[in-house]
Amino acid sequence: MSEGVIISEDDDGQRLDRWLKKNYPDFAFGQLQKILRTGQLRVDGKRAKGETRLAKGQTIRIPPQLLAPAPERKKGLSPRDIDFIKSLVIYKDQHVMALNKPAGLAVQGGSKIERHIDGLLDGLQDEAESRPRLVHRLDRDTSGVLLLARTTLAAQMLGDQFKGRDIRKYYWAVTSPAPQQHQGKITVPLAKRDIGGGERMMAVDEEEGKSALTYYQVMETVGDKLAWVAFWPRTGRTHQIRVHALEIGCPLLGDYKYEEQQSFLEENPNLPRTLHLHSRRMILPHPVTGRKLDIVAPLDPEMKKTFKYFGFNADDKSDPFDILD
Repeated sequence: MSEGVIISEDDDGQRLDRWLKKNYPDFAFGQLQKILRTGQLRVDGKRAKGETRLAKGQTIRIPPQLLAPAPERKKGLSPRDIDFIKSLVIYKDQHVMALNKPAGLAVQGGSKIERHIDGLLDGLQDEAESRPRLVHRLDRDTSGVLLLARTTLAAQMLGDQFKGRDIRKYYWAVTSPAPQQHQGKITVPLAKRDIGGGERMMAVDEEEGKSALTYYQVMETVGDKLAWVAFWPRTGRTHQIRVHALEIGCPLLGDYKYEEQQSFLEENPNLPRTLHLHSRRMILPHPVTGRKLDIVAPLDPEMKKTFKYFGFNADDKSDPFDILD
């Protein structure tokens, strides 16, 4: 039997998925997402998505499984897990924290994903008012800057910033072959496509796709076979850089999801088989103080091997897009 909960003034404007996580913390992220996806939870009698903003006075119908006794909590983090998550911190102040996420580690849990950043965040609580909160995502195979909020105020402000264009996110990638033009922009719209087995991919779709804009700048090349490229996605579509790079004929090295033939890797067996995409730098106004934050993440060890192999300057801190303000 379901139960109705009326939204209070304190929760007015909060996202539904965050409201669920706050009120049912003992349930896994995947469980809550399944409840939303299957329409078992209703807001004023209607199905709602996780990003739905709640309003004071609305009624949420809570499904029976959330009313049942909460599942037994897993044991706390091991000292090894705590040391690991702390080793990823590259910036911290009272309101904001940034990690250098390794490639291959998911940001959140899901089907067949047991170890992830979200599940390790208790190890970063320290003296803060609560455990840090995720405010954006990186693909599992993408490394680099991952921003966290340490306070409720910072979470709200960062959420608004990520919706707009106040945050610059620069990515470093290795492409094979090199782009024909050394700089440019890609504007093709993107849409999700089901490919079977519950898996989805992004594809160019001029009719139904959402607008997507990516600037790119070639930093160094190895003839025309390979290039180190900086990307600046102005929109935040899923797999945007990966699909846009493929669209201009220079897929990312190691991206087997979107490009099966990676001849350069076959010709260079000593190169890492990882996706060569790294969230290198994030520039934004501090969500509370307004001062400029400029956070740079060192290369992931595997991608660093490729840079060293070709002699690319991984210490380069220049801004290849400074003329595009």
